[in-house]
Amino acid sequence: MKTFRPLTPSLRYLTIADFSDITKTRPEKSLVYTRKKTGGRNAHGRVTARAIGGGHKQKVRSVDFRRNRFGIEGKVIAVEYDPIRSARLALVEYADKEKVYILCPQGLEVGATVTSGPAAPPTVGNALPLSNIPVGLPIHNLEMIPGKGGQMVRSAGSAASLMSRDSGYATIRLPSGEIRRIHESCLATIGQVGNTQHENVVLGKAGRSIHRGRRPMSRGMVRNPVDHPNGGGQGKSKGGGGRQHLTSPWGLLAKGYRTRNKKKISNRFILVRRDGRPMKLK
Repeated sequence: MKTFRPLTPSLRYLTIADFSDITKTRPEKSLVYTRKKTGGRNAHGRVTARAIGGGHKQKVRSVDFRRNRFGIEGKVIAVEYDPIRSARLALVEYADKEKVYILCPQGLEVGATVTSGPAAPPTVGNALPLSNIPVGLPIHNLEMIPGKGGQMVRSAGSAASLMSRDSGYATIRLPSGEIRRIHESCLATIGQVGNTQHENVVLGKAGRSIHRGRRPMSRGMVRNPVDHPNGGGQGKSKGGGGRQHLTSPWGLLAKGYRTRNKKKISNRFILVRRDGRPMKLK
């Protein structure tokens, strides 16, 4: 991480990554595409997500989350930056000269070889079915449905842990603390996602947030009653001038309101919720 002398107020707490792990500055042309920014608007042109707009232009990298080239070794030829995600990407070249991006785990360096499939050894960067991974190893890029590709544990510095296996299912402890059962034929990649210092980044000023496409938005409490349910009141008023609960501008409860569907099919696979309480099935 890089810090700065406090010559200005914005530099006082500013912390950025030093990018010392990056070995290639230009992305692979065949693996990038341009995605137009929406500004938070839907197909009808109406704002459906507020405080979104502007930001620097970004090229989207096509990342191989499936890791379905079984038994074929690939060589890591570069470690690259990805503006869309917090993790670094490793550029892998296979024997047939095909190149793909994968999430770069901690400890994977240029020149290393990676492979996937049931016969792959359980070393950093290799993708294996949960049935072939030794218990206790850290894993990431975890599938929820066999063959669909990794959906969980993909952000910088995160890692799940394989706790046990029983009756065709593996018990996984996720970074959030949730304990969940996943079919043992699902693939997972060995190791912890790299760029572990990402959590120490401090933006330091509003401009860096705007560069990321996040526009400023005032709190509802400081608005007028006509603009927000929490607005109004003489001075600071948590009830918005009245005794109603804190809500969104359209009245959706903001605190203590559960958004997960109680009848969701996948609830049956959750053993312990992320708050530490056991999952109650109805």
